[in-house]
Amino acid sequence: MSNETFIPAAKPIIGDDERAAVDRVMRSGMVAQGPEVAAFEAEFADVMVAGRPSVAVNSGTSGLHLGLLAAGIGPGDEVIVPSFTFAATGNSVALTGATPVFVDIEPEQFSLDPVAVEAAITSKTRAIMPVHLYGHPARMTELAAIADKHGILLFEDAAQAHAAELDGRRVGTFGTFAMFSLYPTKNMTSGEGGMVTCATPELVRNVKLLRNQGMERQYENEVIGFNARMTDIHAAIGRVQLTKVMDWTARRQANAAFLDANLRGVTVPPVAAGAVHVYHQYTIRVAEDRDGFVAALKNEHNIGSGVYYPIPNHRLPSLAHYAPGLDLPETERAAQQVVSLPVHPSLSQDDLDRIVAGVNALTGAGS
Repeated sequence: MSNETFIPAAKPIIGDDERAAVDRVMRSGMVAQGPEVAAFEAEFADVMVAGRPSVAVNSGTSGLHLGLLAAGIGPGDEVIVPSFTFAATGNSVALTGATPVFVDIEPEQFSLDPVAVEAAITSKTRAIMPVHLYGHPARMTELAAIADKHGILLFEDAAQAHAAELDGRRVGTFGTFAMFSLYPTKNMTSGEGGMVTCATPELVRNVKLLRNQGMERQYENEVIGFNARMTDIHAAIGRVQLTKVMDWTARRQANAAFLDANLRGVTVPPVAAGAVHVYHQYTIRVAEDRDGFVAALKNEHNIGSGVYYPIPNHRLPSLAHYAPGLDLPETERAAQQVVSLPVHPSLSQDDLDRIVAGVNALTGAGS
């Protein structure tokens, strides 16, 4: 075991500004959904998604669930999703009563393979919901063309992709709706929460109804809804983080560039032409004995890492019944090979040097 300080895979940044914002809300006496939430929604729209209307909710999973319901997804529908992602993607579809249809990924950015998507479309397909995994945009141009060709909807799971772009266009502005997570380990946080960006005023209203017990005015419940509101406490944290996230993103990108230039013996994350990667995770491939590599990186070099995701959704006990006998070879290969190295903004140059030295030592490439 190295005697040097442990380098964690992720490190949320919560400082005095965030604490002061929470104190301000606590002193105001308005702690549930109120003016801070409304301000956060407007500011998020302006900073992150070119002004597209945004609705704050209590988690990213709630955002996916309510976005799907607001777009009319329900029993009898099929929604095409990747299996190589966090379970919330498939869960949110299943929670509406619709069927998640898992398809394979392309090997470069780990996002939905457009060819596989096209092959999976049936008469019941209502939508495609790619994930901008690890902070790299999915292949939205091809997926949008497929959706248009078949007259189906396109949604975005942008949980990990705050400020990512494709061909000069921000993620979160391609689909009928998109969801951004604000969980503590994401590129920005509200402590817990999510944001739903919406293409139409009708969708905005539907999400707002669904998050608040189905009512726009108190006691005038129009639909059966949920309590999925964000609190002003969480929104105050998010508003502060929103002023910092672009600087943090630039640091993530600079850290990734250093790793790209210096790592040896592993496959570093390729960036597609026209794409802006925001490096929620810096995900490499280790072709042989990934788990041994992860253990040695920690035990010998005191460097943390993450494996996202070792069990694809279509093999999880909770979701496997939607995909009996399904074979997704690129998904399985990724699940066996991926490792996410530290890339967060708190890394020092010494940390980066240690990560490079540790990885290169383990791959036999030297430092």
